[in-house]
Amino acid sequence: MLPAFSVVIPCFNEAARIGETVRLTLDYLCSVSPESELIVVDDGSTDATSIVAREALSTARIETRLLENFPNHGKGAAVRKGLLAAQRSIGLFFDADLSTPLEETPKVIEPIANNEADIAFGSRALDRTLIGHHQPWQREQAGRIFNLIVRLATGLPFWDTQCGFKAFRLDVCRPIFAAASVDGFAFDVELLYLAQRAGLRLREIPVRWNHSEGSKVRFVHDSLGMLREIIALRVSL
Repeated sequence: MLPAFSVVIPCFNEAARIGETVRLTLDYLCSVSPESELIVVDDGSTDATSIVAREALSTARIETRLLENFPNHGKGAAVRKGLLAAQRSIGLFFDADLSTPLEETPKVIEPIANNEADIAFGSRALDRTLIGHHQPWQREQAGRIFNLIVRLATGLPFWDTQCGFKAFRLDVCRPIFAAASVDGFAFDVELLYLAQRAGLRLREIPVRWNHSEGSKVRFVHDSLGMLREIIALRVSL
């Protein structure tokens, strides 16, 4: 069994899969940590995401909440909103596509529960044999280049800042969330940078991962946006 923790699932136009994701997550939490809570944050979806999520949450046997942004603010804003609303001592966010299987959860929860880390986050780069279904080659290479730029621009020593599977000790991380301002897909980098600058203990952990179709990242547009966010962060250092 795992200690109680808060799960945050940010979503945007995920009506097609958020129902199944919520049901699988609820089943998992009931089996391994029934005192946990599930928070879904709908970031201004224009489809039926909120309706589907609310229906799936209505069957829960654990504490749940549906939070909504309107209009769309960005993934970073949605994640921070959920984590700031969390009521357990540990918060975990992951993506609605469940690219990192739920069974990997103990890898990031236990180091925090055992007081070995303040932030523990999944990585696809530390052991690529754990990747089942790879991204298209172009996206995978772009991800490697992006993480190299992140290392050079911020001094962060990590090889994968973008895997959407991160857990936080919330009492020490709430000031980090409050200070963060990046709402786009580079929000992870800002959180890790601010945490390292604050002297928190960060641990990058290899996890299983599978590419899922239907990614909300628009390859060219969002890649350029992330680079602009990293440049802005670098200028502010």
